[in-house]
Amino acid sequence: MSEPSEKATLPPVALLESLLFVASGPVAVGRLAKALDLTQTAVRNHLTELETALEGRGLRLQWDKNQVQMTSAPEASQAIETFLGLELTSRLSSAALEALAIISYMQPMTRPQVDQIRGVNSDGALRTLLSKGLIEEVGRLETPGRPILYGTTTEFLQYFGLTSLDEMPVLAGEEDED
Repeated sequence: MSEPSEKATLPPVALLESLLFVASGPVAVGRLAKALDLTQTAVRNHLTELETALEGRGLRLQWDKNQVQMTSAPEASQAIETFLGLELTSRLSSAALEALAIISYMQPMTRPQVDQIRGVNSDGALRTLLSKGLIEEVGRLETPGRPILYGTTTEFLQYFGLTSLDEMPVLAGEEDED
């Protein structure tokens, strides 16, 4: 049996691509930097380079705050669903979509805050969103009763084909403020 060959060296962009490919979910930029013995700034620069290289291809980088993961391109969803034999993506009710829109634009939000904006009880809608993994508990409000604060998840980004919250459409009325 021969000795293992010396470790092949790949450029940092290729190493990042490999790490993201094997990661089971979002990875903190700091963890990638530590794994590759690079600065976080260098990792971000290489990730930007990787994003550019992936344009027009079947993969994308998806950002959620300071974490990144590799996902399939939203445009490939129909082919992937057919290949994997999956049902068409389940649809959300109007109530769930309303609650999700409120939380996604104003997060973190409590159930009473969502109820106040919607004008109706949102328990069922929030249960649906939690069960689908589109929202999650992100903390508790420091008021009497300590109500749960909800925010969106990386599954939310995937569901809507977004790479980050920055890609969400601008709300009517906010366009004038820029």
